[in-house]
Amino acid sequence: MKREYGWILIVYIVMQLSSLVGVPLLAIVLAGAGNSPQETQMYALNYWLIISFVSAFLITLFLLRKEMASSLQNRNAANLPQSISWAVGGIFLALFAQWAAAIVEQMLGIKMGSDNTRSIMRMIDNFPAVILISSVIGPILEEIVFRKIIFGSLHKRFNFFVSALISSVIFAAAHMEFEHILIYSAIGFTFAFLYVRTNRIIVPIIAHVTMNTLVVLMQSIYREEIEKFLREAEQMQNFIGGFL
Repeated sequence: MKREYGWILIVYIVMQLSSLVGVPLLAIVLAGAGNSPQETQMYALNYWLIISFVSAFLITLFLLRKEMASSLQNRNAANLPQSISWAVGGIFLALFAQWAAAIVEQMLGIKMGSDNTRSIMRMIDNFPAVILISSVIGPILEEIVFRKIIFGSLHKRFNFFVSALISSVIFAAAHMEFEHILIYSAIGFTFAFLYVRTNRIIVPIIAHVTMNTLVVLMQSIYREEIEKFLREAEQMQNFIGGFL
């Protein structure tokens, strides 16, 4: 593994853990603004989320600056029309993989809906700038870390399936929703396929960014309808389960 990749992994891990220290410290700084303790904690969390992700993003881009310049000359990578086609097609592949995995989870009796998504939507409601993290910066960092570095390093030693499986499970575990590990892994497999098929990390990045943006828009516009559907689906699941 390249030295720069090692530093990026360290930066990403530090970013994920930094809230344990950064949020309490920022809450102390914001405590004198006249807000309630709950509001102060919420503002501290939202501000720190943006500070930590943007900082990690800028550091990552700096560490990859030489590689990004040389990647434009990569003759083994897909050309522009191919990259665009796979990026657009990859959005539908990822959505299909998510849908198929969700059906399997339903068959296994796993509750529909994501606590992670609901938490993000609450943060966006309170602090709209968080959408920049959930829809753009977050997906870019995830593709660089989990596909370019982890999957890419594994794929030099193992075949696609083994490399995609390991990196996708790590990707799923990082979201801390272990009941939905199948959905996250299926999405991870899709993005790994896009990366290895085009040899351009920008392709899964575009697919990932677009998919996350669509989820946020759908949750924002049709939230009541989605919540009603999830409640009805859960009731139906419980009803059917009573006969098994």
